[in-house]
Amino acid sequence: METIKKEPGPNAHAAFRLGMVAAAVVMLVAVGSLYAFGYLTGAQFGYTVVLLFPVYLVFAASALSVWLGFDKDATDLQPVSRKRGQP
Repeated sequence: METIKKEPGPNAHAAFRLGMVAAAVVMLVAVGSLYAFGYLTGAQFGYTVVLLFPVYLVFAASALSVWLGFDKDATDLQPVSRKRGQP
């Protein structure tokens, strides 16, 4: 029996966008608070914002995409090949 695959709709796209904005705001507020209260030095703050923040956003995007149904697996792949003589 085949499973029916449904594509995520516009609500999933809006939820992904909102989730990414929320994740970015939460991280920036947390890092800014740590800096403001003196738990991070200027160099640590810069390191966190420049190097760790993008990695955090990738993990957040990965988690949101799986949760909202944007993930793809091996069954979604199709062979990409050309027959000889085709441009």
